[in-house]
Amino acid sequence: MSEPHSARVSPRLFYIYDPMCSWCYAFNKSWLSLQQELSENVQVIYVLGGLAPDSSEPMPEGMRAMIQHTWQKIENVIPGVHFNYDFWTENTPIRSTYPACRAILAARKQNPESGRDMLQAIQKAYYQNAKNPSLSKTLCDCAEAIGIDRALFATDLTSDGIESVLKQELKIATKLYAFSFPSLRLVHEGKLYSITVDYLDHQKMLDEINTVVGGN
Repeated sequence: MSEPHSARVSPRLFYIYDPMCSWCYAFNKSWLSLQQELSENVQVIYVLGGLAPDSSEPMPEGMRAMIQHTWQKIENVIPGVHFNYDFWTENTPIRSTYPACRAILAARKQNPESGRDMLQAIQKAYYQNAKNPSLSKTLCDCAEAIGIDRALFATDLTSDGIESVLKQELKIATKLYAFSFPSLRLVHEGKLYSITVDYLDHQKMLDEINTVVGGN
């Protein structure tokens, strides 16, 4: 992936996210609507943010309560978004999102178009089916479900190559000043613009982008 400030003719819209971020899950509908109405001249680039580094330690009780409270808040403010709270009783939650981030990259390695499918598969497994996306088995199941070679995926998931790509994406997120997720950053004519994320009205984001790029 190229550096965010390198010279490019087309405007670039960077979507910085984490597959285990509940607010990113909540943003899906608005984000899809925005992409459908974006000018074809705007290049959309996905960048992994990496919420939580590798860990095998169970999530502290206080954090479990905080995340469940966040789920409840999202359900209250964003119509149509629901979570499966069975996750908290059927799993040992682990505060580690890097494995899920690597899973996106491992899927993308086999098929450049599979990154988004893998994101949806992870979110479905986690938020709807109460599966633990910090575990390799869950991630391999997700890969298999979208038609990715399971054995090759499992090998790539822990490879140095995928780890290197993840570090590169995390650096790009930092250069884009994206420290919370989801974040949108627009690069146009060498300038970086922060686009306000709107979970309810994609038109506001579209207007903001078109103001910068001229609606072309």
